[in-house]
Amino acid sequence: MNIGLIILGDEILSGKRQDKHLPKVIELLAARGLALKWARYAGDDRDLITQNLQHAFASGDLVFSCGGIGATPDDHTRQSAAAALGVPLALHPQARDLILERMRDVAAEQGLPFEPERPDNLHRLNMGVFPEGASIIPNPYNKIAGFSVGDVHFVPGFPVMAWPMIEWVLDQRYPHLHGAHVQRERSVIVLGAMEATLTPLMEQIEQRFAGVKVFSLPSVDHPTYGRHIELGVKGQGDLQEPFAALKAGLASFPVELGPELVR
Repeated sequence: MNIGLIILGDEILSGKRQDKHLPKVIELLAARGLALKWARYAGDDRDLITQNLQHAFASGDLVFSCGGIGATPDDHTRQSAAAALGVPLALHPQARDLILERMRDVAAEQGLPFEPERPDNLHRLNMGVFPEGASIIPNPYNKIAGFSVGDVHFVPGFPVMAWPMIEWVLDQRYPHLHGAHVQRERSVIVLGAMEATLTPLMEQIEQRFAGVKVFSLPSVDHPTYGRHIELGVKGQGDLQEPFAALKAGLASFPVELGPELVR
């Protein structure tokens, strides 16, 4: 099952805020033996968000969408999700109860009466309006839930809320996937070579060893090795034979080999 990530918000694309979700989601997945297959960014454009979500729902992938699930005019994710699914929006009963509980908590903290019919409190209930048929994702920070439809999961843009909610989804909904994407890597530092020259060897290794990918990471200004290529193999099985074949192939080139790396 592939895993994807959608990150929404004009503030990310304009540079007003730096995205922190991508590296953190990679970290959360890696801790569970999983890996991100794709990631996309989109601004606060309802049609564009709808298009991205249509792809997400149709893909069959496990997808996380971060941002835009609030109830201000620049939040479009809930509406876009409903449009992508072709279903109406509806106030989710559990989400409503949690929002009311949050209102009650805030009123108590401030020493004020609990007034659920106050206009601003009624507006807050919009944060529990999800596509019909959605299930909730608990929010341990302030109880304002996210939501899931199938394998597409919607969380706020705030990292302090989004990250524990993503962890909850991974651990509660997908424990059977943990470890499914564990990959190993073996590589060597190659000095004095060009990628184009090594490409035929890389293709030969992939053709010879099913399920093994060859990777090439060039660098032009490394502080230790200077201009070099980190050339290696990665996969889920035993890499000893394909790595040995890669090194044997390198012997026919006028290159110098540096340290070997195992990950």
